[in-house]
Amino acid sequence: MTSTPTSGEATRARVREVRRIWDGAPHNAFTDLVRFGDTWFCAFREGDSHISDDGTIRLLASPDGREWASVAVLTRPVTDLRDPRFGVRPDGRLQLLAAAATGDAPKALQTFRTVTWLSDDGRRWGEVTPVGEPDVWVWQAAWQADAMYGVGYATREPRFVRLYRSGDGLDLQPWVETLFADGYPNESGLVFAPDGTAYCLLRRDQDTATAQLGRARPPYRDWTWTDLGVRVGGPALRQLPDGRLIAGVRLHDGEVRTAVCLLDPERGALTELVGLPSGGDTSYPGLVWHDGLLRVSYYSSHEGRTSIYLAEVELDPEP
Repeated sequence: MTSTPTSGEATRARVREVRRIWDGAPHNAFTDLVRFGDTWFCAFREGDSHISDDGTIRLLASPDGREWASVAVLTRPVTDLRDPRFGVRPDGRLQLLAAAATGDAPKALQTFRTVTWLSDDGRRWGEVTPVGEPDVWVWQAAWQADAMYGVGYATREPRFVRLYRSGDGLDLQPWVETLFADGYPNESGLVFAPDGTAYCLLRRDQDTATAQLGRARPPYRDWTWTDLGVRVGGPALRQLPDGRLIAGVRLHDGEVRTAVCLLDPERGALTELVGLPSGGDTSYPGLVWHDGLLRVSYYSSHEGRTSIYLAEVELDPEP
């Protein structure tokens, strides 16, 4: 598959290749991607549909990003496991966060608890551990210095996002009680720059439903927010070695698609660089920069069954 290159502010991107790497369940979705040691791992949810009570987490592994094999399936009785997110811990272990939803769909009738697993090798995972608070879904977490920070969103009224901090990645304690509250804030991407600055790309679903960019300096108690003026879903955020912030999102400006974007915090602008082959039920990308190439895991239904894809995206060097 190929995609027509587009240009963003001072950056050009091209999709070099896209592979479908899994379609084993009726609905395969909500991905994340990590390079751990010398192996690629992709995690995602399998279930009967986008929202169903049978969700499990499957993990694939690959030595080269091309040939993939299933290496683990994480389950919990009478529970829908959703939206896995990787984190590499300072102690060298791999951590996986996800949501455990119980009760009958729709989402408003369910209860949520963030859960986590630890692994030494990405294949064998320890016991599941609940973390955080009930009905505050810790969507994204990242390590900075000797602590893990996670952004969680309330799944019941009143709606807000909360910042958590933990010294061990397990005992998550509220750090900023209300990080943002307007317009039903929820999913987020979170990164820490080498100078310690935190960036949070935040989805909203009410009022104008426009995404927000949050910034903070240590100790991350005081945040400033910029309205980006565009609606997004499933945000993921990574910083390249040259400092550019790259986001993977679902865009809603016209035909819904999964896209790679440039995020300019100084201009408060999110600019699409290239759209990935996608459509319908799609998004929730994972982003990894390795050997001068951006790898993007995502899911899409543009070929029928919702399936898991891996894209290789070339980005021109910053001028």
